[in-house]
Amino acid sequence: MPELPEVETTMRLVAPKLVGRTVVGTDVSWARTLGGLTRPAFARSVTGCTIRALRRRAKQIVLELERDGDEAGALLVHLRMTGRLYVEPADQTAGAYVRASLELDDGRSLRFLDVRKFGRVLYVRDADAALAHLGPEPLEPGFTPESLHAALHTRRRALKPLLLDQTFLAGLGNIYVDESLHRVRLHPLRRSNSVRRPEAEALHGAIQDVLRHAIELQGSSFDRFYRTPEGQPGSYQDEFRVYGRTGKPCPRCGSSIRRLVVGQRGTHICPTCQRTPRRR
Repeated sequence: MPELPEVETTMRLVAPKLVGRTVVGTDVSWARTLGGLTRPAFARSVTGCTIRALRRRAKQIVLELERDGDEAGALLVHLRMTGRLYVEPADQTAGAYVRASLELDDGRSLRFLDVRKFGRVLYVRDADAALAHLGPEPLEPGFTPESLHAALHTRRRALKPLLLDQTFLAGLGNIYVDESLHRVRLHPLRRSNSVRRPEAEALHGAIQDVLRHAIELQGSSFDRFYRTPEGQPGSYQDEFRVYGRTGKPCPRCGSSIRRLVVGQRGTHICPTCQRTPRRR
């Protein structure tokens, strides 16, 4: 599933093509993409609206809409497993896996391609209310080493499932949690309330460094599904230290990377650098 860097990359690349454009029509081939809204209701909600701004919240792209200068709700685009968002000429034939399109006033079309049909394009009246359950953004000023340390100590959970919890911290997924924990030698089963302040500070720095570098490299394409809006793969997969490297040497100590399951998620660690926590 695309995580924060992949969604941020997509948002940054499509935003210049969309901001200021007006929706003049819609075409939805897979109704479930709309999350329960009917095709006619979706068309009424967005046709005639101008896309005022784009932003990312967690793993979703938010398209803020206005009509005649007034706020008119928003679209929440969740790429999920295989979603891809891109802009192309409206007269270009949409592929078999394009589930929804917005026709724009400049003769182009915003298209949502989704092979496995897990993605969503949701219309909401209030984006902030719809996303209010999410935790802090890891690259925003409000996320500090102090706030992370305090939040870790309000829970008694294993680190990896907690960091994957979008209500705790927004945007992280399997790849970037594994990579961040390896950098600071923390085992994914370590209890959050046992993390000392220096360790929390190091984890905070690792999360931000990993995410920023991944955004610079336009995310990770470890399978054939994630592509940028221009159809290009990201390249952060070439920087992986542990994720997907089972049996290969740890870049720090040379031990073989091991795969285990934590919280029903495939997890990659160095058994030497990331010691299994002792049971109390």
